[in-house]
Amino acid sequence: MESVGPSILASLTAVAEQAVTYGQPTLGASTWLDGLGVVVMASLLVVGCALAWAFNWIGLPGNWLAIACMAGYAWLGPEEGRAAIGMPVLVGAFLLALLGEVVEFVAGAAGASRAGASRRATLFSIFGSMGGALLGALIGLPVPVLGPILAAILFGGFGAMGGAVYAEWTDGRPWRETWEIGWAAFLGRTFGTLGKSLFGLLIVVLCLLAVCF
Repeated sequence: MESVGPSILASLTAVAEQAVTYGQPTLGASTWLDGLGVVVMASLLVVGCALAWAFNWIGLPGNWLAIACMAGYAWLGPEEGRAAIGMPVLVGAFLLALLGEVVEFVAGAAGASRAGASRRATLFSIFGSMGGALLGALIGLPVPVLGPILAAILFGGFGAMGGAVYAEWTDGRPWRETWEIGWAAFLGRTFGTLGKSLFGLLIVVLCLLAVCF
């Protein structure tokens, strides 16, 4: 009987230790954050940057939205390791976005404003390009991947042309001058969007390489 008490006490102690160990969630949470969690965060980052890049097609600051996503990941994500994003990557993405803005500005300067468009025509050109790009993206949906991209860029150019032509024509300008301004708006919008989107694609690629290698 004397050996029964210690044996029962030892059994209860072992059971208690197992229960305490089983009830501790820290190991599982740490493993998730260090492994699967990082993969999920990195995947969401790449998807978010790709979606932000698509905003360039409709005249929105998609490149800067992608940089905001990368900055948020750098702040909340891993500080070191293969999936970490450091300051050099953020600086590189910032420079690419800045170059995209320069290309868009130069293309716009060579567009409607340089052809002699009024401020009203320039404003109508901007809104027309955004509406045309949205319509083009919807029309191009049946063609996977490239359909919405090409249609948004093309229809955005036509929208810019239509807005500029309408504004100048209703102001009483001769048809020939109105057409020249509209054509310049089309070229400025189209090449500006292509250039900006190209640098935005480089930002997405930089993000992908940063979290994968």
